Formats: sequence, C-alpha cells, structure tokens
Amino acid sequence: MGLHTVVQRACSSPTAPANKNIRSWAKAAYEACEHPESDKELTIRLVDENEAGELNRAYRRKDYATNVLSFPGADESFDTGLLGDIVICPAVVEREALEQHKALEAHWSHMVVHGVLHLCGHEHDTDAGARRMESREKRILAGFGFPDPYTVSDE
Repeated sequence: MGLHTVVQRACSSPTAPANKNIRSWAKAAYEACEHPESDKELTIRLVDENEAGELNRAYRRKDYATNVLSFPGADESFDTGLLGDIVICPAVVEREALEQHKALEAHWSHMVVHGVLHLCGHEHDTDAGARRMESREKRILAGFGFPDPYTVSDE
C-alpha cells in the first residue's frame, strides 16, 4: 500500500539525487497530505531544458524551462490509481540552488515535495493557499534536516 514512484531519467545529470532519495521525499510529501489515498502511482521524470520549456509552453503558456511541473493523474470522478506525473529539470534546479545559495540536495527535495503537494491538491494561487502549502513544505523538509526553502540567503 502507499505510493509507488517511478523515476525516469530522460537527460544526463551527474548531480541529480539517487532514485531512492527522490522516492523518499515523494513518499514523505504524499503521506503528509490530509487524506492520502492508498496504492497510487507517481512518475517523476527528469528532463533537459528543451523538454521542460516545451512542456511549460504547452501547458502553462510560459516560454521558458521551469524547475518543476505537476500533472494530476485523474480527476475526482474517476480514480485511475495514478497520482500523476512530475517533471523536473535538473539544469534549472542546479542553477537556482547556486543563485539562491541553497544546498543542491535541499533544493531538489523541495522541488519533489512541492510537486507532490500540487498533485495532492495544494495550490499557492492565493496568499492563504501559499501559506498553507509553504508551511507543509517546511515541515516535510525539516523532517529530512533541510532548512526553510523560503529563507533567502544574503551570501
């Protein structure tokens, strides 16, 4: 029972975390959802900037490669057993970690957790939604010993 996560590596990234870490972060985020349903499947696909940009243009009408995208697996009227898909662009994650003076593993963990919470129905479109989602992210990441991802370093 629980979350079954498949990690697809569609691009080469020597600094991407091990699949077991990605799965561990996804599981923690899924279990932190208010009512996680049993036996769900999740695919996390690591892609290059071209694929991330194409997906961001097609689904969000944004013309750039983004760090993480979440695609729900089913609507509430028909349960397929799929939680959904998460697409992460290692090149963007690595660049952001460097620019924001964050540990790379901590930033990776944040991207995975953020993506899973979106699939569980969390949004940050409103101030209240953002506060709830960020609070949950901080708690999950703290469980792995990672700092608050929303604290900006002056380094």
